[in-house]
Amino acid sequence: MSKIPFVTKPFGPDAVLLEWPKKVDTDILMDILGFREYLLKKHLLEPGWELIPVYHSLTLINRMKEVNVAELIGVLPKWYAQRKGKRSPRTRHWVLPVCYDTEFAPDLEEVSERLGMAPEELIEAHTAQPYRVYGIGFLPGFLYLGGIPERLKLTRRDEPRLHVAAGSVGLAGEQTGIYPQTSPGGWHIIGSCPVPLFVPEKNPPCVVAPGDQIRFRAISRAEYDLHKIEGEIGIYKYKRGQSRAEN
Repeated sequence: MSKIPFVTKPFGPDAVLLEWPKKVDTDILMDILGFREYLLKKHLLEPGWELIPVYHSLTLINRMKEVNVAELIGVLPKWYAQRKGKRSPRTRHWVLPVCYDTEFAPDLEEVSERLGMAPEELIEAHTAQPYRVYGIGFLPGFLYLGGIPERLKLTRRDEPRLHVAAGSVGLAGEQTGIYPQTSPGGWHIIGSCPVPLFVPEKNPPCVVAPGDQIRFRAISRAEYDLHKIEGEIGIYKYKRGQSRAEN
């Protein structure tokens, strides 16, 4: 990787897009997150700046003032070169409950058959390791989680659903994710997470941030109902692993 690993380009009249090599890679994501933190601490100090990391890109936009895009593009490589240590920010580790009962998992049987394993094996594989949060979108709070094992990779559904329930946990390509609101969707639904991950009234509204890691814990229907109530009234205690800095 070159000393300045990204290219810059205008992204509309008031935003700049930085693009790293186009691949799903933890080192790239951590470099982006570290540079984002550095910019906010050292250079982009005015109010209104929003820096949005997703996979291999970082979007810089200020919603409160006009941005001199050409000037910003010119100075960003210099700022990157001046960054000392290049240590990534601390990340958090979350454990999220998921119920894999057939009521919440309309695609579990079909996916298990396609992948050549029993449903119990699929659930065990899905909960066996942590996943990295590579981005948040297309819905507010939708977590794009990368790093799924090879044996769980499969293409999206041929026919997307018009209605995917909030909390649905899906598989698609090299990713798994959670639908924070009811919406259309083309991922294979294998379970449901009963606790909210995006609450507009909170600051920040999304509990999880890019760079964090998620691990799923299989729960019973009774636990699902309990955690659903706890989430709705705001008393659910999100389980966290130890935070740490990435080298």
